Amino acid sequence: MGALAKHLQESFEAGLSDEDKALWAELTPLIAVSGLEAALLSKPPSATLEALIVTKTAELIAQHERQIVTNVFQKTRTLRFSRLLRHLLKPSTGVPVITTNYDRLIEIASEEAGLGVDTLFVGQFAGHLNEQESRLGFCREVTLKGKSVQYRYRERVNVFKPHGSLDWYHRDGKPVRYAGDLPLPRLIITPGLNKFRNGYESPFDRHRERANGAIDKASRFLVLGYGFNDDHLETHLTPRIKSGIPTLLLTHSLSDNALKLARENTNVIAIQHGSVSGTDGSSVLVDKAETFIPKLALWDLDVFISEVLEP
Repeated sequence: MGALAKHLQESFEAGLSDEDKALWAELTPLIAVSGLEAALLSKPPSATLEALIVTKTAELIAQHERQIVTNVFQKTRTLRFSRLLRHLLKPSTGVPVITTNYDRLIEIASEEAGLGVDTLFVGQFAGHLNEQESRLGFCREVTLKGKSVQYRYRERVNVFKPHGSLDWYHRDGKPVRYAGDLPLPRLIITPGLNKFRNGYESPFDRHRERANGAIDKASRFLVLGYGFNDDHLETHLTPRIKSGIPTLLLTHSLSDNALKLARENTNVIAIQHGSVSGTDGSSVLVDKAETFIPKLALWDLDVFISEVLEP
């Protein structure tokens, strides 16, 4: 959020109307004090300002994504999530992954790990939202046992993106998926009050429903870099964690909400960056008690995989 706020403030002024310049002038000091999301929640942007925020946000994310994807394509970089997938159970219904990010790195990491990716869209050019057809596209065998039909599916990751994706666009009034870079508005929900309104439109609504459905069915949670600040998911995720579902949180810095959750629930293990007497390491919360492990960045997924999953 900090990098996004900086990018917006550096690139905005020339594209604003006088009315939006005045509104942005009111928002700028609020962003400096409270951060981007809190500022946009306290003073919602106009429709034109919101559209520009979406454009500039997509611009920044796409720029960073492009460099990472280039490195992965050239095999000079392996995404952490690709390594993680090798150690996860893969149910026949697919591995459910929920991300509030807009980039396609989860999808790329999954394919690099040899798995299929179900995004609920079908087609390469202006792909349309069709859950059933998308799911059946991974069917590899149908057998009849007695009177029962059994389906065998390819191992895959089900990616749910309630805040949208860089490859979502509108075409003829309908959401479509196109992996290329078009000079058109992307379907992403940026921070602020308007995200609650936009979150109930297609395809955000269906991805949110599927995400919440996966949360409701989960027997355990692995949470990576999430701050528990999104009301679209919090109505399901936090109550489920508080009900006793085993949960592991890995992040560089726990948000206030995440820290509170870890300190109040014994089923939550939380690991974040820590520093004691100038020595960096990991702060580990287990059974509400905090332990410092020096010189080991267990909060980093790469290190966690090496130290815990691949000892």
